[in-house]
Amino acid sequence: MYQMTDAEQKMAELIWEREPLGSGELVKLCGEMFGWKKSTTYTFLKKLCAQGIFRNEQAVVTSRISRESYLQKQGEQFVEKAFGGSLPRMIAAFMDRKRLSAKQVEEIEKMIEDYKEGRL
Repeated sequence: MYQMTDAEQKMAELIWEREPLGSGELVKLCGEMFGWKKSTTYTFLKKLCAQGIFRNEQAVVTSRISRESYLQKQGEQFVEKAFGGSLPRMIAAFMDRKRLSAKQVEEIEKMIEDYKEGRL
């Protein structure tokens, strides 16, 4: 999965929020919001389309994967890379540095129960 730069992430968020979006409208919005030139917008869009995240067909930009799917894949890659794919190791590392609130513990317990019951 492609790792977006901060600038690409800004553009992606804009597209996900407003799709389908005409490419001309995208250029206008990126100019207004980020101060980008037309060439900059199209360069970023071309990279994101080449990675299979978005498509630009007949001057209409749409997503090929949802924001949620992209973030889920990024999270999976992080756990794999940083913790050898072990979610318990990741949680343990987090808990070593920060105490969980009772509400957070309850939320995690509910997620585990839902998983065991096949609801997740």
